Amino acid sequence: MTLSISRVAAADRAAWSGLWRDYLAFYESTRPQALFERNFAQLVQGDGPLFGWLARDADGVPIGLAHYFTHGTAWSFGETCYLQDLYVQPAHRGSGIAATLIAQVAADARVRGCERLYWLTHQDNMRARALYDRVAAFEGFICYERGLD
Repeated sequence: MTLSISRVAAADRAAWSGLWRDYLAFYESTRPQALFERNFAQLVQGDGPLFGWLARDADGVPIGLAHYFTHGTAWSFGETCYLQDLYVQPAHRGSGIAATLIAQVAADARVRGCERLYWLTHQDNMRARALYDRVAAFEGFICYERGLD
């Protein structure tokens, strides 16, 4: 499959929105339209805090996305990169697109001075975990979350 990776651009609004909506549905979640607007504006401006890439098929149609941001840490002097969202349309899974998106995020993180890239996935997401076990190390940590409402 011919694949290209590009930054999210203003012309990608509808395609990006559909991909992110599908990603949220995969995790049985929704988000308000105002959040879509904020996120897209940050992605398009390109100088943070949120960054993103789109994977495109041979016809230039977006079929996958990656969202990430960088942050400081008490554990090192450099920045750390958090890959927050990674999604590939079901019909295109297993063809190396997710690994290519991860590699692109890693390359950009290095350019931004990051020393580490990390991400989370659901424990039951076995297909994704098989890929992640090939491209990264599972360090054994378990994530807990507490809402602050």
